[in-house]
Amino acid sequence: MKKISNALLLLFFCASISAAQVGDSFPELTAETVENKKVTIPDDTKGKFTLVGLAYSKKSEEDLNTWFTPVYNKFVRSAEDAGLFADFTYDINVYFVPMFTGVKAAAQGTAKRQALKELDESLYPHMLFYKGELKTYKEALDFEHKDVPYFFVLDKDGKIIYATSGAFSDKKLGEIEELIDDF
Repeated sequence: MKKISNALLLLFFCASISAAQVGDSFPELTAETVENKKVTIPDDTKGKFTLVGLAYSKKSEEDLNTWFTPVYNKFVRSAEDAGLFADFTYDINVYFVPMFTGVKAAAQGTAKRQALKELDESLYPHMLFYKGELKTYKEALDFEHKDVPYFFVLDKDGKIIYATSGAFSDKKLGEIEELIDDF
């Protein structure tokens, strides 16, 4: 019985930690687009909802990539192609951010050049490259598992209203869409 109650306590503790950042302000993060334009989240994103995906390892970048097409199709392309239906689209910032830290920081320039060659041009403004320290973000955003990407939805003031991690799923996208629709 004691083992079961300890396991439940541990499960509750882990669940409460994973949601710890919801309600907090997103920590300031300055990164560059493929075309070297600086973007500071949340300062440059205030006034709109923002979806931010962060990855800080090669493995987590693979899962980050699974989000590109569905998120682009749901939140970015629909707004660009809306025409007469503009009132039924999303006005949301979307950023995917590979993070280059420590000795890997030197690879940022190579990654940006590779992105210029491989990415569709319409994704350029949505791909940010961060180079710097990681500790601030690991502490503030409660991400410890380097092999998974982390995703945050920020409200119009830069507060975190949703957090998830891992590869794309329709369920996660549905939760994000529902959250934005409800605000």
